[in-house]
Amino acid sequence: MLSTVFELSIWVTSVCGVLVAGWLIWRADKQRDLMALAGFAVMMALWCFGHLALFHEQHAIGMFLLLANPLMPTFFLHFAVLFVNEGPAQRPWLNALSRYMPCVYLTSVMVMIYSVWVGAGDTTPLIDGRPFFIFNQLGAINLGYTVLVGIAGHGVLLLGWQQHSGNKRRSILAMFGVGAWGLLLATSFIFPSLGINVFPYPMLLLPSYLLLLVYGVVRYQILAVNRFANRALLVLVMMLVVLCVIAVLGTFSGRIGLVALTNVPIWQLWLYSLVVLLIAAVVYPWVRQLSERMVFPGAVLNEQILEHWSRQLGQAKSWHDLVTEGESLLLQQLRLPVSICLSGHAKSDGHYLVLDKAESGWFSHSENSDDLSPGMRLTLEVFGSLFATSCAALERSLALAETERKRLDEQHLVELGSLSAAMAHELRNPLNIISMASYNAPADTRRHIQEQLTRADRLVSDMLVYSGKITLQYQPVSIKPLVNSVIASLNTENVLMTLQLADDVTVQADPHRLQQVFINLIDNALAYVRNQTDGSICIEAQTDAQSFICRIHNNGPALEASLHGGELFRPFVTKRSGGSGLGLAIVRRILDAHSGQIAHRNDCGWPVTFEFSLPLNAVHQPSGEPIDV
Repeated sequence: MLSTVFELSIWVTSVCGVLVAGWLIWRADKQRDLMALAGFAVMMALWCFGHLALFHEQHAIGMFLLLANPLMPTFFLHFAVLFVNEGPAQRPWLNALSRYMPCVYLTSVMVMIYSVWVGAGDTTPLIDGRPFFIFNQLGAINLGYTVLVGIAGHGVLLLGWQQHSGNKRRSILAMFGVGAWGLLLATSFIFPSLGINVFPYPMLLLPSYLLLLVYGVVRYQILAVNRFANRALLVLVMMLVVLCVIAVLGTFSGRIGLVALTNVPIWQLWLYSLVVLLIAAVVYPWVRQLSERMVFPGAVLNEQILEHWSRQLGQAKSWHDLVTEGESLLLQQLRLPVSICLSGHAKSDGHYLVLDKAESGWFSHSENSDDLSPGMRLTLEVFGSLFATSCAALERSLALAETERKRLDEQHLVELGSLSAAMAHELRNPLNIISMASYNAPADTRRHIQEQLTRADRLVSDMLVYSGKITLQYQPVSIKPLVNSVIASLNTENVLMTLQLADDVTVQADPHRLQQVFINLIDNALAYVRNQTDGSICIEAQTDAQSFICRIHNNGPALEASLHGGELFRPFVTKRSGGSGLGLAIVRRILDAHSGQIAHRNDCGWPVTFEFSLPLNAVHQPSGEPIDV
């Protein structure tokens, strides 16, 4: 019985060694350290084959393979040098050792040949009378050399553990733990050579040593290894559970009347159970696929489809692109159109996937999907969860992009402010000199020069206002007196001014900045109606529960369609003769600082209307405390 278990363990170790070596060579991809580790796995498999050869009376082959023992730690030493000697752990002596590794291999081969030549190994009847390998006195060189090379390999790993960090350091630490486990298993192999005739129970666990060693090396580098280890651990646990269940059945089966089961050897029951477990594991994917198709007909979902969905949705740069791509993917998968609604309500007809946002994040639900098959509803549910995740990712991406845009705008304004201050200083001095030099010029020439100087000075002043830092000092502002004072300061000759303002309209704002808004808007309107025989401007204001709204109408020429919308409030966009192109841009910047809005309208019964609003319930700093914008 013991010899059968031992032989089975050695067979498993040999097969595992060959499989592991083949897998490492396949995944090595020119990595010399993994190639050396593959050599170690091969030598361990051959070492195990040597034990099996002795078991089956193949004395010559068994002795040759077992006396090739020095090559196993030599491959391990080579692996350790290549694995450690990189980055901060590189040392001149490690480089030299790497160059002289062919000499180490040659020495190991010579020790192996010497051991075979002098007959450094014998056998002893240890396991059920079957032969087991032992070193004789001439084998001390082979054994001592093997131990010495193994210690050197682990010493190199110790150096790497001290010098490396991150995944490499964790891999080396795992290898040390596995090395301690291997030392424990290998100790029983030496006992018979020392005259201690004890059954080598630890060698029954040899398959675990090889697998754990490889896993410790590559677990942090190759993701496939971790997935394989997860499945292997599951299989191992199931095997132990089956073994426990079989042991319990063997103990109590006779007491419950199962005499036939009592007469069956436990190892046969365990083997039969493992075969059943293996068959169940093999057919499980097909059975699961069949059950899913029976319960959810029409649903075909796998990792490739989910990865394709995630990749396609992740490429969307806007909400429109995300919705369009999502509807296209659903059409491809379900073969029928499904509309996607973001934070909205679905219509009564058609199939809809509705996305809503709550405090905890985005979530999805389907509407009008009762007539869909269970498989289609499952597909829609899975896609909805993935789409909700994509919505959250796109929202974060857009928020970051908006934050970056604002940062760049602020940086641009700072640079523009510095440039404007320098230009104002450099331009106003020569403008003053030109003004003084024109004092003795003819009257018409002097008037023309003064008009152009005034225009240049206005341009410099507007540029300073637009590019400078805006600070607000909030206080109650009565609108009607403010508008009257602005009109009195402007040239309104030949223009009909109409005010529709209540006496008690008051807002919280910076009076100086709000005055600039009215000056720029009214002066802009005067520029277009002043030369008309029937020029007219109407100013009306009203309040509701949330905001103050003011409209400034004029009967000047209507604006071109290309200027409608936000383009009109961009700097240096103007159709006004002699204008700087900054008046409306300044207005928008001041209103933005007040959390207000401005827009052009042509649906109020006037050719041109500018409407701006200010919030009444906004939270402001106390009066006198500036707010930087």
